[in-house]
Amino acid sequence: MPSTVSRPGRSEEATIRIGALAPLTRPGWVQAGRHLLAGLELAASEINGAGGVAGKPLELVVRDTAADPKKAVAAVDELARLGVVALAGEYHSVVARAAATRADELGVPFLCSSAVLDRLTEQSTKWVARLAPPQSRGWQIYADFLSRAGHHRIAVASQQSVYWASGAHILRDHVHSRGGSLSEISMSSLDPSSLCDKLVDHRATVLLLLVGDPEPAISIVKSVRNDRRLATIKIGAPAGQPEFAEWATLLGEDSAAIPFLRYRPEHLSALGSYVQRALREKLGEAPSFVALEGYDTIAVLADAMRSHGIERNSIAESWPRLRVEGTRGKIQFFRTPGAAVWQWTAAPIQIVERTPGNPAQFRILHAT
Repeated sequence: MPSTVSRPGRSEEATIRIGALAPLTRPGWVQAGRHLLAGLELAASEINGAGGVAGKPLELVVRDTAADPKKAVAAVDELARLGVVALAGEYHSVVARAAATRADELGVPFLCSSAVLDRLTEQSTKWVARLAPPQSRGWQIYADFLSRAGHHRIAVASQQSVYWASGAHILRDHVHSRGGSLSEISMSSLDPSSLCDKLVDHRATVLLLLVGDPEPAISIVKSVRNDRRLATIKIGAPAGQPEFAEWATLLGEDSAAIPFLRYRPEHLSALGSYVQRALREKLGEAPSFVALEGYDTIAVLADAMRSHGIERNSIAESWPRLRVEGTRGKIQFFRTPGAAVWQWTAAPIQIVERTPGNPAQFRILHAT
């Protein structure tokens, strides 16, 4: 039985409801939301095809967050009233933080799939766990990668957001500790051509895109690539904008040679390879790591319910006891120093870029 959106009149006792949060409309990153939901749905469908959990099928009750924290909080409230046993998903960090805070207040377990903001809740909670690595871990690895490549004068084009501000802070501290410099250029009142003038003035060797996708990220890349004064500048995107096919479609050859973070191992296991093939068929395109995160989210929740029961409290109490074989490695949750939520600490991290001359392909530049 495939996973479904809830419909009026369905018995709460007939299915095990899981609330699924994802950005499915603008201004959310729609392609990320679509991949995330595809992974959630595929895992639920396969679990249901194998008999479900405790003899009951899983039912995904999907809500669109549209990158809006207020919509996320309202969705959590509604899903809690509908009797979901757990919440899953979300891509945007600021939205996930709002959802996690509300889930903690209501006592609903939330397994966050993709958001990386270090502090998903202000205080320690048993109710929230996360698959994606914290932003500080991934972005420090990215800063080290730039340093090893000889980039010590870094410019950041940024927009106003807690997520972008957090990323800029992580990069600045790490770059400064290694003797480099980082200049932050706000895009709130600049157009891409004016940004090019500032990059010339800063004499930066690399420009990092801490901005939304597709815009203004696409326009910035086009402007920089077409400015002869900036022929040698490297463009980077630690937030992962080039991961999705839309990037290559909109930019063509200009989409290549822009390093970004992605969260998958260098080589997938047999399970990961199978899921990747199934997701490719479902999506009609190569699945991103976000789709794999979605699949792993439901796999973890199903394992928690099989081994510890389908009550909310039982699921929340299970995080430190789980050992789940996911698409990207064995998933276990720990309390890391300073963390407020349960964290998969071994989540894989790569730095990759689309291959010059063949932007449909990726080449790995660094892997943990």
